Amino acid sequence: MPSFRSAKAQSEHAISQKVALGKGRHDHRDDGRIHSVGTARGYEQALKGVAEYQQEHRLGDLRSLTVEIAQQYLADRAATVSQKTLDLDRQAMQMHLGVRLEVVKSERETHLSTRSYTAAQVERIASAQSERNSLATRIAHNAGLRAHELLTIRPVNERPPSTHREWSAERFAGRQGERYTVEGKGGLVREILLSRELAAQLEATRLAEPRQVTDRGVNYTQHYDIGGGRAWSQSFSAASQRELGFSNGAHGLRHSYAQERMEELQRGGMNYDDAKGTVAQEVGHFDKETTEAYLR
Repeated sequence: MPSFRSAKAQSEHAISQKVALGKGRHDHRDDGRIHSVGTARGYEQALKGVAEYQQEHRLGDLRSLTVEIAQQYLADRAATVSQKTLDLDRQAMQMHLGVRLEVVKSERETHLSTRSYTAAQVERIASAQSERNSLATRIAHNAGLRAHELLTIRPVNERPPSTHREWSAERFAGRQGERYTVEGKGGLVREILLSRELAAQLEATRLAEPRQVTDRGVNYTQHYDIGGGRAWSQSFSAASQRELGFSNGAHGLRHSYAQERMEELQRGGMNYDDAKGTVAQEVGHFDKETTEAYLR
């Protein structure tokens, strides 16, 4: 594929290589080609979004798309798009890569039934994991972290939060602990608060030298010897299945955090809307409506 500047040009070229109009699609269902104008249009729009994501995260262009990047894209999109859109994205990338991708469930729709865990359930899961993953689970619950953010934890005096955002002074109201930062979506660096007990356990795992780790095709510099990323997420789900007989996924810990913090802030006298805005900042997306989905 030639090098294109625009995401639109990349997606148009990728689709042009796969279109086979005029052939009955039922007779060529598994030939890896596109036999419908509507499908071609939908896949082209989907791949344009993928190309834009790769540009934003400096992951090359559609030629550089890997299964790991594709799965991360779907995971990131799951919080904001419908299942129908998510499935279209997956099918378009499957066609482009020529391999099958794991089905990812839309959080927008699955949030309709709660995905949160109780504190007792989290403790049961953590107790069934290895030491590295157990500590990561407790930290993720305590601070409302995404899986990859566990790989990015730094003391706040070593890396301050992003300055292009206006941070609320009400963050972490009612809680005591030690402040760290993590790098979230789009490179946003935000403060998190860990209980003093967890902070002490974390510091005991401090690496003598930072190490480079790769998760879902993205490189991170890790400063602590704890679990994180896809490997930790899979460990969490497996332990949840073993201990509880079900799994809401590691992302369920963010739901738990949001719900616990909403209760704490309102109990402390904050009104519902202000509490929701504060929690939105604490979990790192600034979007009150996305936070609303976490509270079901």
